Order: sequence, then C-alpha cells, then structure tokens
Amino acid sequence: MPEFDFLASLPAISVEIGLTILAIVLVFLESYLSKENRRNIAYVAAVSLAFLAAAPVIWSPTAETSGLYWGGMVRYDAFGSIFKMMILLAASLVTLMAIDDKGVHRKTEFHLVIVVASLGASLLVSAADLIMLFVALETLSVPLYILAAYNRTDRESAESGIKYFLFGSFASALLLYGFSLLYGFTSTTSLDGIAAALSQGGDLVAVLVALVLVIAGFGFKISAVPFHFWTPDVYQGAPTPVTGFLSVASKAASFAVLVRFLNAVFPGTVIVDGQSIQQFWVAFVSVAAVASMTFGNILALRQSNIKRMLAYSSIAQAGYTLIGVAALQGGTTLDQGVNLGVALGISSVAFYMFMYTFSNLLIFAGIVVVTEHVGSEDLSDYAGLQRRNPWLALAMAIGILSLAGIPPAAGFFGKFFLFQAAVESNLTALAIIGVLNAIIALYYYLVVIKIMYVDKGPDDDKPFTISTPYAWALGVASVVVLLLGTFAVTPIITWAREGANALAQAAATIVAGS
Repeated sequence: MPEFDFLASLPAISVEIGLTILAIVLVFLESYLSKENRRNIAYVAAVSLAFLAAAPVIWSPTAETSGLYWGGMVRYDAFGSIFKMMILLAASLVTLMAIDDKGVHRKTEFHLVIVVASLGASLLVSAADLIMLFVALETLSVPLYILAAYNRTDRESAESGIKYFLFGSFASALLLYGFSLLYGFTSTTSLDGIAAALSQGGDLVAVLVALVLVIAGFGFKISAVPFHFWTPDVYQGAPTPVTGFLSVASKAASFAVLVRFLNAVFPGTVIVDGQSIQQFWVAFVSVAAVASMTFGNILALRQSNIKRMLAYSSIAQAGYTLIGVAALQGGTTLDQGVNLGVALGISSVAFYMFMYTFSNLLIFAGIVVVTEHVGSEDLSDYAGLQRRNPWLALAMAIGILSLAGIPPAAGFFGKFFLFQAAVESNLTALAIIGVLNAIIALYYYLVVIKIMYVDKGPDDDKPFTISTPYAWALGVASVVVLLLGTFAVTPIITWAREGANALAQAAATIVAGS
C-alpha cells in the first residue's frame, strides 16, 4: 500500500479540499451577511462549484501521474475526473434552480448540504479502498436524506425523506455486510489487494454471497429493479431541485464506483474454485438491466405526474447504463493492449452518465419553472407551453429528445456507445433488448413534447417570464446537451476511453502481479 504523503496527494484530492473550504466559507457567510444579502450566498456557491468543476479538466491526470494516492485510499485517474466534473457542474446548476424555488426554505443551509453531498460524491468516484468507499457513500447519502425531506411544511416531502432514509439505511447495511465478508476472506480493504488475494483462491459460495450483497446495495443507489421501490415516491415528494440533484448525483457517483469496484475486484482473471467470478456478476447485472429497462418504460407509460414519469424513466435509464456495466466482461479483441469490450463498456457508462446528468437536469429545471407558475406537476399543465414561453418549451424538448435517444441528440450517441460495447463483448441479445426498450420509451417522451407544442391549454394567452437564476440553469444545461450531441462527442468519449484504458490496465496489472 502506498505511504500517506499529503503533498504528493494534493492533485488527487484538490477538488475535495476545495469543497471543504467552500463549505466553511458558506457557514461564515451566513453568519456575517444580513438577511437581505444572503441570496448572494447561492451565487457564491454556484460559481465556486463551477470553478471547482474545471479543476479535473485543467489538472487531468496523465499516464505518469495516475495511480493510488492518500495512502492508497483514492485512485487518481481520468475516469474519476470525468465524473467529478459532471457532478460538480450538476451541483452548480441545482443551486441556481433552488434560488427562487418556493419549496426550498432556509436556502443557505440548502446550498451547504449540496456542497457536502458533492464532497461525498467526489470522494466516492475515486475510492480505491472499502473504508473510503463506505465513508464517501455515507457522506453523500446523509445529505440526500436531509434534502429529500427539506420542505418540512409539505407532507409528501417528509414522507419521501423517511422512505429514502429507511431504504438507504437498509442498502448501506447490505453493502457493509458484503464489505465485511470480503475483508474477512482477504484481510485487506484495498480493492486491488482484495483482487490479488481472491486470485490465490477462496470459497466460491462465500464470495458469491458477498458479491450479491454488494450489487444489491449499489442497486438501490442506482434505482435498478428490484431495488427501485423508493424511487417514484421520493422523486414525487422531494422538492423539485432536490429531485433533480438526487436523480443525477447519486446515480452518477454510484455507477462510477460500481464500475470501479467490479473492474478492480472481480475482473475476468479472478478465478475462485475453478470458476470465474465475472460470469456470475455479468449474469446478475444483465438480468437487472433487462428488468429495469422493461419495468421502468412500461410503468412510465401510465403516469400523469411528470416527476413520477421521470422516476420510472430514471429506472429505465439505469437499465440502459447497466448494459455498459455488463460489457465489462469483454470480448476477444485487444486495442492498445486492453480488451476492447472492457474499454468500450467503461467509456460508454461515463459518456451516458454525462448525457443523462445534463439532459435530466434540463428537464427538471423546466419543471421548477412551470410548477412555480401553475402550482402543479401534472402533465396536463404543460399543454400549450410553447405558446406561453417558447424558450422554456424548447429547452425541455432538447432534454426530452436527448433522453429519448433521437439522433442527433446526445442520448442517441450515448445509447449507441452502450449497445456497441455490448455487441463487442458478445452481449448482442442484451443490446437488442435495449433497442426495443428505447423504441417503447419514445412514446412517453414524445407525448410530453406533443402536449407542450400541440395541445391547447387554458392559459395559452398568458405568457410568463423566467427569472435570471432559472434562465442561467436552463441555458447552461441546454448548451451542454447540445454540445454533447455535436462538437463535444469526440473529446468526451476520447477522455472517457483514456480513463477506461487506465482502469482496465490497472486491474490487469494487479491480478497479473499476484
């Protein structure tokens, strides 16, 4: 295990240090600013988070600087940098969405909790040790429990917070039990050390029990079937900016650490009792992918509440992303010494989460604005939105088309990369099921656009304006989604491939060295 060298670890934990400083600054600003000026705290938080999001890009790790830091607790690589950037940008947009939202009270505390949750997510995507992984996961989860129940005057918000806390605690217990079993088998908490120890032998049944517990715990965090029960009620009951953040930050960070965990601990070269552990988790993940896509899309067809519809959409989107996770089994083709299927699987997950994060936030930003003016979240309230505010309708349409995967939207490229990875890893049937589900999903996505542009509403002759914070959130998210479908496709997927190659090579090196 690498020695603890704080100075050498500074580049690897610079974002986390920045977030800690920002949290302290926000506390002092609330103490010293008058109530009339506290609105500016939100802008300080939003701008600071945006600047911190640039850090992983400016100081992106190279092949020489990538590796384990901070006593082996974190891995500094391009894969983690991509997720840090998207999570911090998402947090910045959510702070803007919450400035004028009536469901978010005590706004300074709200922004502080968002920063702390971002800190947990940032640590989580780089975790290389079971202890760091669990501590980071709880640092992310506890603020999210608070945020889900943030609107104390609303009964649905309180109920969503309680449900999220209870299910989240159960998931954390499953994860912790799985981690404790792995530690008991291997006498180490290092992900690389666990893989090396398992390569020397072990009890197959016991290892599979630990694997199932860990996958079940992460399944809750990503809203995968059958661990999705909390999702519709929490999405509907939580304040809309919170739902937006919950739907992207927790899911993106959890997918990042799931990929890192499975790739590091259970690559195809880890054999226990003559059996490759990888074949078992690929089967688990594939079944969860099919169930999540199918269940999420079918249930979304029946919804009349737009937040509840997006909850089931989120379950389906988790299913699509799990296709990329299953593709980590790899194929037979090598590229630059790395299994091409594994590299495509990792990079497709990163790109798809990038697309999903900003497409989903774009839609939720629109929901915040519409709810402010009509006081309801029913789909029928979006009738004639194009005539009341054409720019808002256009922004929401961009996000919806992206999630639907209609070319040339960003979601089309995201799904293409996922299905390409599946085919390369000999999971063609899984890719075909994904395509069929994407066709089913077109219906409920296009229905929303039809309602906004074709249906007539009772207030068609009453246009409304958008406040500056909402306009910034909608504008930035729209630009990012449009860029992801055009000029930014190649740079982002190239960056993701760099991270994927580094992850795959690291796993191969550890197991080979054991």
